[in-house]
Amino acid sequence: MAWTQEEIADAVAADIEDGWILNLGVGMPTEVGARLFDRAVLVHSENGILGVGAPPAPGEEDPDIIDPGKNPVTIVPGAAFMDSLTSFSLIRGGHLDLAVMGAFQVSASGDLANWRLPNRRGGAIGGAADLAAGSRRVWVMTTHTTKDGAPKLVRECTYPLTARGVVTRVYTELGTFDVAEGVFRVVRLAPGVTPDDVRRCTDADVEIAVPR
Repeated sequence: MAWTQEEIADAVAADIEDGWILNLGVGMPTEVGARLFDRAVLVHSENGILGVGAPPAPGEEDPDIIDPGKNPVTIVPGAAFMDSLTSFSLIRGGHLDLAVMGAFQVSASGDLANWRLPNRRGGAIGGAADLAAGSRRVWVMTTHTTKDGAPKLVRECTYPLTARGVVTRVYTELGTFDVAEGVFRVVRLAPGVTPDDVRRCTDADVEIAVPR
């Protein structure tokens, strides 16, 4: 049985180490945040917050305290607000231990494509390239396939790239996979998921180790 989105977020949160400073991308990665706010970590938001807290209770939203996706957030004690220059200096200076990002495709060599689909005009890369290039670690949280069943874990990305060779770990409903030496290496599989299930949904080599 594949993991739910909440269970994928549980898996990501369990691998985050206390003391880390991290950034959670829009979409699925925001699910991880609710699992971190009693942890000794600092969540960064590229629009200028270091110390993002839990989502506010209904009716207590502050329109001036939002994440990059314009979702209302709270702040933790000791949080800092900053301008965009300072916020992106934190990213580009290598001060983030981790960025958790969504993806349209991830290649077996760690290339990331997450900002534009080739059949769509327009779009903006935003802070994705800075986060991908500047963070010490980049993990991807995504579905294993598209809605049409096309693999997102591929040998080579065919969509416009965000960054090359940056992704080290991928979390999907089928399990957790390290990106290493041109393969997707199983770290753990969701309950009931078999190696053949993963291979059928992956357009790249999959190395099956002993799941934990």
